[in-house]
Formats: sequence, C-alpha cells, structure tokens
Amino acid sequence: MEFLDGTVLTTAIPSIAADFSVPSADVNITMTAYLMTVAMGIPLSAWLAERVGARRVFCLAIATFTAASLLCALSQDLTMLTLSRVLQGAGGAMMVPVGTLLVLRGSAKKDLLRATAYLVWPGLLAPVLAPLVGGALTTFLSWHWIFLVNLPLGLAALLTALRLVPAVPGDRSRRLDWVGLALTTLGVGTVVVGLELAGGRGAGAPAALTCTAGAPLLGAAVWWLRRARYPLFDLVVFSARTFRATATGGFIYRLTISAAPFLLPLMFQNGFGWDPLHAGVLVAAVFVGNIGIKPATTPLIRHFGFKAVLVFASLASAATFTLCALLDAGTPEPLIFALLAASGAFRSIGFSAYASVQYADVLPAQMTSANAVSATLVQLAAAAGIAIGALLIRTFEAGGPLPGGAGAAAAAGDPVAAYRAAFFAIAALMLLSALDSLTLPRHAGAEVSRPGQAPAEVPPRHPRA
Repeated sequence: MEFLDGTVLTTAIPSIAADFSVPSADVNITMTAYLMTVAMGIPLSAWLAERVGARRVFCLAIATFTAASLLCALSQDLTMLTLSRVLQGAGGAMMVPVGTLLVLRGSAKKDLLRATAYLVWPGLLAPVLAPLVGGALTTFLSWHWIFLVNLPLGLAALLTALRLVPAVPGDRSRRLDWVGLALTTLGVGTVVVGLELAGGRGAGAPAALTCTAGAPLLGAAVWWLRRARYPLFDLVVFSARTFRATATGGFIYRLTISAAPFLLPLMFQNGFGWDPLHAGVLVAAVFVGNIGIKPATTPLIRHFGFKAVLVFASLASAATFTLCALLDAGTPEPLIFALLAASGAFRSIGFSAYASVQYADVLPAQMTSANAVSATLVQLAAAAGIAIGALLIRTFEAGGPLPGGAGAAAAAGDPVAAYRAAFFAIAALMLLSALDSLTLPRHAGAEVSRPGQAPAEVPPRHPRA
C-alpha cells in the first residue's frame, strides 16, 4: 500500500485536476507531499521502533495510513487532499522501515541477496502497476476509489500484523537525538519543497532560495551526527564504499527510474491523447519486464558481480529512456510494449543490485542506522524524481532549450516535444550513475554475491575507514 500510493495518482491527475478546477501539473504536489512526508518521517519511525517495539509502531502505522486514505477519498479540494496525503505519508513512514529492519536483522550475509530480492519487489512493482490500477479505477469508477480500496486492505494488513509481528519489547532507555532529528527532517523537507516549487510556474527565486536553505541544514545535520554522543544515525556506515553507493550512483539511479513512471502516463495521455486506462495498460509493460527478469536477477549478480551488473543496468536504462524520447502517437503499440518491458527488466536488475550491495559491508550493530539512512534516501530520490520530472516538463513546455531545437516545436504547440526532451534529460542523468558504478572495487559486495568463496578470492572488508 505504501509504495503503490506513492505514484498511483499519476494517471488520475487529469481527473483530479478537472474536479478541483486546477492545472494538471499542480496536482503533483499531492504526490510530492506524500513522498516528502515519508522521507522526513523515517528517521523518527526507526527510533520509535527501537524505543517502544516494532509491533506497536507497525500496527499504529497501518491504522494511521488506512484512516488517512479515507480522508483522501473525502477530500473536496486540492488543499484537503494534500493535507490528507501528508497524514497518509506519516503512516507510510512507520510501516516500511520496520518491516525491512526485521528482515535484515534475521538474515545472514550469505542469505542477504535472496532476502533483499523479496524486499525490493513492492518498490519495483508498485510504481508501474500504479498507472494501470489508477487508470482502471479512474476510468470505470472515479479517482476516489484509488484511496477507498485501501480500507479493506488496511484492515486485513492490521489483523495480519497483530498475528505475525512478534511482540518484542522496546529499549526504554534509548534516547532521541532531537537536534539530529530536527536538522535531518528540516533539511530533507526543505530540499523536496524547493524541488516542488521549482516545478511551479514563476517560482524560480523562491525555489532557488528554498533549495539553497536545505543544503546548510543537511550539512549541519552531518556535522552534528558525527559529534553527538547518541546520534540519530551512525554515519560510520558511510565508511563502506558499497553503502556510499546508496547516496551517490544509487540515488541518481532511483531518481531517474522514479521520474520515468511519472513521465510515461502523462506523455501517453497529454501527448498522444490516450485515455487513462489505455496509458496504464501500456505502462504495465514495465511490470512485465520486472517479473520476466526477476528469476535471473540473483544468478546474474552471482555470476558477474555487483559492479558489472550495476554498470550494465545504468547504461541499458539510459538507452531505453533515449528510445522513449523517440516515441510518438504513430509508433506501433507492440513496439512500445517491448521497449517498456525491456526498460522494466533493466530497472529490476539495477534496483535489486543496489538494494543488496548497500548492506554487504555493514556490520550488524550498524544495521539500524544503515536501514534508516537507506530508506530515507530511497524516498527522497522518489520524491525528487517526480519533482524533477514535473520541472522538466514545465521548463520545456515554456519554450526552454530542448535537444535538437525542439523548444520552438514545444512553444508552437507540439504536445510531445516537452516529454521527448524530459526523457533525453533523464537518460543523460542516468549516465552519471554508470560513471559512479565504474569506481566501485572489482569485488564490491563479494561476501553477499559470492558467499562461500575462499578468502584469497575475496578481499577482506574493513569495518571502519
């Protein structure tokens, strides 16, 4: 539910905009607000799980998420919908990290690749299933049902959690780093709000000031966390190059693959003139690629290693985004389906590899910090991907410089030109992820990808840099 609701509104944006009498591009604030709240809430939720116990936090999160879904369905304007999405994001922030941490703590390094393969499925499938689900509900019922379906699902999840999640007592002596929490959440929130403002029309100066204000907040957070006696996060986890990849190439990779599911349905609807269901069915081809390649993902990583797989996934994804930029309404739909399926396959390979390699050299005592940092970065990348996707569309629709001189075409009314330029831009961005992966050590994450090898074949890892 948490991952699906991050992007399920994509195909419903035109319908929501029509009901609320606002421009379609303005509705993306409801998606950004949700993802921003999740990203800002994860640090606190990780501490709560340690302090009061995972069972209580997890059940409270499901109840909050479900109640907020009802409020979303009852919203009468964009403001109420956005505020309800913030409450929904608060519930989502408490759900995902708790479940992930339970799995990570219970998995040995040799089993980590297989365990994370299961963990990444919701994050992979939800953004590409969302256009199909959202399109079907919007076409045959109304956009309100996107949220109403969460009510029975939430009830079922709550009953299941009460039965399955162990009632492990929390550590009442665990202190909360209030300064670290404030600096981290404010820094993350400010940056994402700045990106959202940057996607708006005529908000250049406020957006620049907001993004600029977020940088020193995050810098101050790093300074404090490195010196605090009881830090919110243990930043020693970044001494492992494989974990640092989460904040460098991995962040760029997740940002770009989050932008694509946002751009595709809008291009199909606003550019090609398709209805929401038609657009959702074609975007679901990415889901087919995810599923089709999944059985081969772990064997590929074990055979070639993390470095080679990450470089290949980034380059191949950049190629598919470039080809997406060349699509038009006259392109045969089977060809579009095949391209998006290939994009989904490369997306699945890269996402799974990053999710596994980041924990390869993290010590057990650092797993809580690593999980919280990673979950925050994943959500921030998703929010940034949507915001940057909207920013690119708005910039190029306004007659900004497009590849091949397409700016004039966009200004003249070509409905697809801005989307072409946006795909070219994210393809170029994806190449930065490939460059970062090239700097990884040859045997990066070998303890996870090739367990059981002789120590001579796998270089020893150092717990601290």
